[in-house]
Amino acid sequence: FNSPGAPDPSKWTYEEGFVRNKESQYYTRARSENARVEGGVLVIEARKERFSNPSFQPGASGRGRSQFAEYTSASVTTEGKAAWRYGRIEVRAKLPAGRGMWPAIWMLGTNHRQAGWPRCGEIDIMENVGFEPSLIHANIHTQSYNHVQKTGKGAKIEIAEPHAGFHLYAIEWTEDRMDFFVDRAKYFTFENEKAGEAAWPFSQPFYLILNIAVGGAWGGQKGIDDSIFPQRFEIDYVRVYERPGQ
Repeated sequence: FNSPGAPDPSKWTYEEGFVRNKESQYYTRARSENARVEGGVLVIEARKERFSNPSFQPGASGRGRSQFAEYTSASVTTEGKAAWRYGRIEVRAKLPAGRGMWPAIWMLGTNHRQAGWPRCGEIDIMENVGFEPSLIHANIHTQSYNHVQKTGKGAKIEIAEPHAGFHLYAIEWTEDRMDFFVDRAKYFTFENEKAGEAAWPFSQPFYLILNIAVGGAWGGQKGIDDSIFPQRFEIDYVRVYERPGQ
């Protein structure tokens, strides 16, 4: 992230709107207040502000249900720009802090719009919720293993003040297994059981997502502290190492 301003549009795009998980933020598209490169890092900023919902329709449900959002943020992705199958993916980042924050570094299968979730697969390289600030979580979701069915697979590790400095969050992914790391510590492994796509949909390309959610089904379990805003998720770099032939 060497050029100040908007993230490179040849590599990055955005989710937009009220997207998932009963979250409170509106994800904006190409809005510098919520996503920008400055000082050599990508800054994703969650803000407490009233923002008009362009999808609002009186009496509507879903994305059109609310005339305004009370929070804004960004979800920056490589969907349609880049995707990977196998390799090492690492992100050096400093997390936001405070009750209601839910930053994530994660991946979805490129077929998610056709297959739907969780059939497409989900790889959560890093999740953190503000009411448990020192805990870093790794999770995978598949048709067989997901939190809706209470069969999800994952682990957590405690690190000191992940919001106070940069740490390296990484996955090493082969056809047989995924290993998850914070800095040099491996704390979760998910193995391919050879039980078919319902258990292992990870033989296809996945794209990367970087976001701060505000509130939501997990991040909002203990409410949102409005005194903490704005909050920044700073990404120093994203690096992907692929094996030849993959």
